[in-house]
Amino acid sequence: MTPGVAIWILDLDVTTPWAVVVFAVTDAVLGTALGLLISAFAVTEFQAVQFMPLVVIPQLLLCGLLAPRDSMPDVLHWVSNALPLSYAADAFDDLGQAGGFSNDLAADLAVLVGCCLVALLGASLTLRRRTP
Repeated sequence: MTPGVAIWILDLDVTTPWAVVVFAVTDAVLGTALGLLISAFAVTEFQAVQFMPLVVIPQLLLCGLLAPRDSMPDVLHWVSNALPLSYAADAFDDLGQAGGFSNDLAADLAVLVGCCLVALLGASLTLRRRTP
């Protein structure tokens, strides 16, 4: 739904709308994988909700949506390089400006897919096993 809103309602001018869909689906899978990983460490639902600000707020503050990443101090810039939302924000920014698929977009997609795989692997290793 989000790519459709961006392309048709907000009139995002892109030459490759499929790239927007690929990045949106990858971001959705990454969010689900991170949620599974975090929830594996929580005992109750309330604890899972308490973990959310630890994961979401740093990514929102450091991904480049509120302030350009280049203007951040070096330490915060290094931390933002380790957060997957920074790569998603860079990819959507590149798609909005250039419109086409480039090497930078391929690198951002590779990082996002890698983060998805690491989060899913970590979530699968931390799940409790139940035997009948």
